[in-house]
Amino acid sequence: MNYSRKSKIAGILTTLLISLVILSVSVLRCATPRIAYSPIVLSEKVESNVTMTVDYLLAYPGKIGPDNTLWYGKVMRDKVWYFFTFNKDKKLELNLLFADKRLSSSLELFKNNKPDLGLSTLTKAEKYLEMAVPSNADNAEYLKKLALASLKHREVIETQILSLSPEDIAPRVNKINDYPKETYKKARDLMYSKGLIPPENVFELK
Repeated sequence: MNYSRKSKIAGILTTLLISLVILSVSVLRCATPRIAYSPIVLSEKVESNVTMTVDYLLAYPGKIGPDNTLWYGKVMRDKVWYFFTFNKDKKLELNLLFADKRLSSSLELFKNNKPDLGLSTLTKAEKYLEMAVPSNADNAEYLKKLALASLKHREVIETQILSLSPEDIAPRVNKINDYPKETYKKARDLMYSKGLIPPENVFELK
């Protein structure tokens, strides 16, 4: 009887292990981020006096959002993908990709009147953006991309998400907006350290 139970348990564990290996192989086959881009249309109701000209398209978040029961499977896939990405530059790219996707998902949640979940998703997005900052200025093209991305994040937050935020959530959205502001400064300073000219900060043109 005990032998039978042990055999069943061993069979289940073996199946789970094989499933994990298959998932890992699948993730490794697409270890280089292949980003599908989709422009986010600016809302007609804008609460900022800045005319937005940030030339950056956010990554398409996909059809499964944080309000979908399959979302946790998607999050687990991202974690496995990240874990099996060993190149530091590619990890930075993944952080930026996850930041962009979650920002887009957050905006959709706010549009669908789900501000609490939208706020949580926005917080994760901007923390990923912070993690996308490199420790050096070796990759000039990536730094330019990161600077533009941070400006785009700020644009979406200030011109769209804030206008959709209830009064009790708006102050927290404003606080989260500090992340893209700081990310831009760090990317800018790294570019300056190499004698490079960073993308223009349209928010300083008011």
